[in-house]
Amino acid sequence: MSSPSSATGQGGFRAGFACFVGRPNAGKSTLTNALVGTKVAITSNRPQTTRHTVRGIVHRPDAQLVLVDTPGLHKPRTLLGERLNDVVRATWAEVDVIGFCLPADQKLGPGDRYIAKELAGIKKTPKVAVVTKTDLVDSERLAEQLIAIDQLGRELGIEWAEIIPVSAVGGKQVELLADLLVPLLPEGPALYPEGDLTDEPEQVMVAELIREAALEGVRDELPHSIAVVVEEMLPREGRPADRPLLDVHANLYIERPSQKGIIIGPKGARLKEVGTRSRKHIEALLGTPVFLDLHVKVAKDWQRDPKQLRKLGF
Repeated sequence: MSSPSSATGQGGFRAGFACFVGRPNAGKSTLTNALVGTKVAITSNRPQTTRHTVRGIVHRPDAQLVLVDTPGLHKPRTLLGERLNDVVRATWAEVDVIGFCLPADQKLGPGDRYIAKELAGIKKTPKVAVVTKTDLVDSERLAEQLIAIDQLGRELGIEWAEIIPVSAVGGKQVELLADLLVPLLPEGPALYPEGDLTDEPEQVMVAELIREAALEGVRDELPHSIAVVVEEMLPREGRPADRPLLDVHANLYIERPSQKGIIIGPKGARLKEVGTRSRKHIEALLGTPVFLDLHVKVAKDWQRDPKQLRKLGF
């Protein structure tokens, strides 16, 4: 660690953007949260959970690392899929370093190759291979994965700046990853005020927390069909200063009427649970008690309809 005086920009303070890429569910969001030390990117065991470029900001005495969390790159089947891929490529071109996440517990597959080939085309940006979920494998399996990643790089002409195994869940080597990313950033002053953890508008983050809660335990056919829009967030009038309450009104959009029952659940039990679970996270995020008003609406085939996509913020 360099001395705190470097934070003034004198001793080579560095600041810049890094993004994690990888196929869906490679552990990108969990890693972002572990590095920032708080929940800024939503995580779920469903692929394609992340839809917005959530930035997490890591403050260090010697540097400021701004993490850009992109959706997983995949072969698109819908207009939404194509838009998401465009977002990914645009992001890669603008960051200072790219972390390619590859889960330790899964052999390299066509999805990883597809991304690696795309990465090979981006010549100037340094690339770090991050082997995630190391807590799920033994040392022998991990060694095989490290060798496979090294070979993949050679094959495609990618020169890895580093190859590093981490476990975000176990907190293993997360600090070391930050130590390795920092020297790859340009020298310069901090980009965000001390204490900021993300530059996402609060409404977007609140919508993401609701969507995460809604994804918990729903059947496999639903993950991509849920969009959440926070219509308004207003302090409740007439409350005493020491007992504020924030009213949050949000709509959960699904694609087909038949999905409504899955989200609402028998006698509204599921929707109630979604409300309870997300409210806890929203209150922690905003630091104030919240009254959450949730409604489920049908936006027919919204993933394929450019007008609906715009309305829902894509």
